[in-house]
Amino acid sequence: MERDDLIEYSLHAHHSEEKGKEIRKKIWMVTILLTVITVVEVFTGAFIKQSSWVWPFVKWGFIILTVFKASYIVLVFMHLGDEKKSLKYMILIPYFLFILYLIFIALWEALAVGDAWSTYGGA
Repeated sequence: MERDDLIEYSLHAHHSEEKGKEIRKKIWMVTILLTVITVVEVFTGAFIKQSSWVWPFVKWGFIILTVFKASYIVLVFMHLGDEKKSLKYMILIPYFLFILYLIFIALWEALAVGDAWSTYGGA
């Protein structure tokens, strides 16, 4: 008995072969871009010592690249890139504000912990 509640969407894709090639090319480009960014992050983290003077910039670079990757994934795979500009801003601006808030809280708490350690160490 065949179920009528299951729909096989791949059988109902009505586009030309050229459109299919364009879609596959876009998927490959997104995959390559995200892979390259991830490889850069991994090698940067593996080869730069945490005691180096560059390390604070590396940490900020990680944060920026991670936010870029997350927003790019939302734009491409959740099809937000195909929407109107106002809807994109309505979704992405609170996301960026929340990320900035989390960074602020992390830095604020780090300063408080640093002050507590300096106070404790001096006693």
